[in-house]
Amino acid sequence: MNQIDAPGLDKETLLEKDRQYVWHHISPHNPNPMIITSGEGSWITDIDGQRYFDGMSGLWCVNVGHGREAIADAAAAQMKTLAYYPLMQSHLPAIQLSEKVNEWLGGGFRIFYSNSGSDANEVAFKIARQYHHQNGEPSRYKFISRHRAYHGNSMGALGATGQAQRKLKYEPLSTGFQHIAPPYCYRCPFGKNDKSCHMECAQAYDDVINWEGAESVAGIILEPVITGGGVLVPPQEYLASVREICDKHGVLMIVDEVICGFGRSGKRFGHQNFGVKPDIVTMAKGITSAYSPLSATAVREELYEKFTGSGADSHFRHVNTFGGNPVSCAVALKNLEILEDERLVERAAALGEALRRKLEVLEEHPNVGDIRSFGFIAGIEMVEDKESKIPASAGKVMQVIAECKKRGLLIGKNGDTVPGFNNILTLSPPFVTTDEELDFIVNTLVEAFATLA
Repeated sequence: MNQIDAPGLDKETLLEKDRQYVWHHISPHNPNPMIITSGEGSWITDIDGQRYFDGMSGLWCVNVGHGREAIADAAAAQMKTLAYYPLMQSHLPAIQLSEKVNEWLGGGFRIFYSNSGSDANEVAFKIARQYHHQNGEPSRYKFISRHRAYHGNSMGALGATGQAQRKLKYEPLSTGFQHIAPPYCYRCPFGKNDKSCHMECAQAYDDVINWEGAESVAGIILEPVITGGGVLVPPQEYLASVREICDKHGVLMIVDEVICGFGRSGKRFGHQNFGVKPDIVTMAKGITSAYSPLSATAVREELYEKFTGSGADSHFRHVNTFGGNPVSCAVALKNLEILEDERLVERAAALGEALRRKLEVLEEHPNVGDIRSFGFIAGIEMVEDKESKIPASAGKVMQVIAECKKRGLLIGKNGDTVPGFNNILTLSPPFVTTDEELDFIVNTLVEAFATLA
């Protein structure tokens, strides 16, 4: 048996304790989960000593790679100095990080800290509703999201999410959320193609705002690219059109950068690829490269001013015990320093372009319907055949994933999203991936697809 550092805790003992005590996230019951013991660079190692390339950066988040001692040192130093103080007052790491995040966003934002992407989006919804109330428009409370989108697990964020399987058995959720069709060019909900498209997917916002009544709509929320819902990349002009529609109706534009932010898109934030300025930006994951829990909601200064009045209920009455924890802020600062010093945002852009080119070798495979990419994210939509576009069976999808794992590559898929459409393989590797490792990813995928009958 493979022994680990803790005396007497061999693999079988640990698995038995896992079966007895651990409830795994978004997974069917599994009596024999992988037990990961270490990570370095783009690789993780399990309790048996088997190494795997982490093709999903954990959960879209370990952007700078595993095993960064400089980040661990920064956390330890902050723990020794000040491990905790709530942000009803302030502390140095929060001030420094807020300045740095503003720099990355281009300036003009106030930063509110939480723990997760779900938290950050809940904060955004509350801020938007209170802003309109204090701006003389208390009837604005609705939010428009998109089908296929994911915005979090909590009752409001899940209400914004457009994935039916994630909501199953949890409804009714928080009220006030409407959904429109996503920009899904491969399966255009409007029956259009490149030649006939007139941005109906963006125009849908204008239609729904009018149908709902603009005076009732507080904001729209969208990722620059729908990631976990299938890597759905919009036309280049889509976000600018949505921004214009928001401005036309006085609706706030909330951009969810939980996955696309902090270099994943090839720019500092995903929306910067499209030349738009959001009113509110939510972020998590890559802000610390997952070395410590932290999220943030960045709000334009003009909105923040509405919360500075002297009324008893004018301030934002929201608190988060661990949000903006000094240790997490120190970790984030070191993480952003690494991203800058090693030019990893630029590296992510180059890696993304190279990965997309290399994946072209799969385009002729009969079970590959579409390959989509955005920065250093890729999605491979599997089908039964190219002509019908019928989504590939779960068996085929899982076979490719299993064959990749057998060869030492861990990839993802859009799990528990839309019934019958969980057929998209996903890739989101660390930014420290080497050229040789990129070849390993593609060669492994080619071998895995070759096993399909």
